[in-house]
Amino acid sequence: MEYAEFLERKTHIDNSFGFSPVDLPDFLFDFQKHLVDWSLRKGRSALFCDCGLGKTPMELVWADNVARKTNGNVLILAPLAVSYQFLHEAEKFGIELKRSIDGKHGKGLVVTNYERLQHFDPNDFSGVVCDESSRVKNCNSKTSGEVNAFMRKIPYRLLATATAAPNDFHELGTSSEILGNLGNMDMLNKFFKNDQNNSAVGRKYGEVVKWRFKGHSERDFWRWVCSWARAVRRPSDIGFCDDRFHLPGLTENEHIVDADTLPEGFLFSLPAVGMAEQRDECRRTMKERCEKVAELVNNTGQPALVWCHLNPEGDMLQKMIPDAVQVSGRDSDDAKEEKLWNFSQNKYRVMITKYKIGAWGLNLQHCNHVVTFPSHSYEQYYQGIRRCWRFGQTRPVTVDIVTTEGEKKVMENMKRKAEQADRMFANIVELMKDSLVIKNSFNPLKKEEVPPWLSSIK
Repeated sequence: MEYAEFLERKTHIDNSFGFSPVDLPDFLFDFQKHLVDWSLRKGRSALFCDCGLGKTPMELVWADNVARKTNGNVLILAPLAVSYQFLHEAEKFGIELKRSIDGKHGKGLVVTNYERLQHFDPNDFSGVVCDESSRVKNCNSKTSGEVNAFMRKIPYRLLATATAAPNDFHELGTSSEILGNLGNMDMLNKFFKNDQNNSAVGRKYGEVVKWRFKGHSERDFWRWVCSWARAVRRPSDIGFCDDRFHLPGLTENEHIVDADTLPEGFLFSLPAVGMAEQRDECRRTMKERCEKVAELVNNTGQPALVWCHLNPEGDMLQKMIPDAVQVSGRDSDDAKEEKLWNFSQNKYRVMITKYKIGAWGLNLQHCNHVVTFPSHSYEQYYQGIRRCWRFGQTRPVTVDIVTTEGEKKVMENMKRKAEQADRMFANIVELMKDSLVIKNSFNPLKKEEVPPWLSSIK
């Protein structure tokens, strides 16, 4: 046994217990075949692939291979309306897939929404796919707890998303735990520390517990992540050609509107500080901001996607944009799905909704105009833009951000998080290329030579 092989076997990153692919169909690109092959051999893995790189066909092929290998069933969990998209893609690629909303299903592949997971029995499935798995990255969320409990004894598991942990590295621990690797707390204590010097998660005495890398653990952390995940923003990240994967131009315009009223006691607007002031700023400037959005999308004759944050904003925008449909929280899940899917099929010109309802999974390439308000959540902004600006989009995409002087802090925070997310992805891609190869020049059989300065000593 080579010494490097001996060291490799001592590390705790070999969690492969999958199988060789049954079939890798020709409709997959070469880099997609590579990723599906790797994930099947791992058995439990994550594919962090950017929007438009074909996560849906890769997930379908992965699920089909697991079902054929085990002669069992595979459940695909997807955001609202994305289940229809899976059905459409499965039909196009000749893969048999059924949709269920009540837990009743036949043999083979089944797709449903996260909101309907409670109707299903985990004992019926040999594999589970979590599409847009960033839905479960928060270890304290209800959805994460339900998915983790459901998948605990599932043999084969796949997570797929473009934003695994957009700007908070330790959120990757939840994905690891769902896959059966290190638990979230185990990961935190192994690679991170907090200033309180304890193992608390979340809040301590009203303060947010901040975790940071231990002294020399950052490279080991990314090496560990690469043992169960692959991150790809373009095929060249894993050594393949980018010829068919080039994004069109993106123009981001910032529109600063002036409100008719000023905060009480102020002669001019100042940046809002803290969440309370920012909420007040949103409510105080609602009319002017919505009027600007309506001005940007009315009378263009082109599809537009409008993101809002508050229910009153959505209601006001619906009145100001006559040919728009609003998808709101008060709609039933079935009504939300119908509206989201119909907009994706270009049956409505303008759709108004919140990020948390429609920002994940949908392919809206028919639309190249996005209008939004600033958000502290970079992930929501990124996902919202990427519904339209993705590989396969043939036209330049315009993003109009309607804001006020008082929301400068929100914009600054979002830009900071964008830079942090870019660093995270760059780290994973860099380490992924060669991190699993131990390079050690030590040769235990080589005869050591005494240095001249030492041999000269009498």
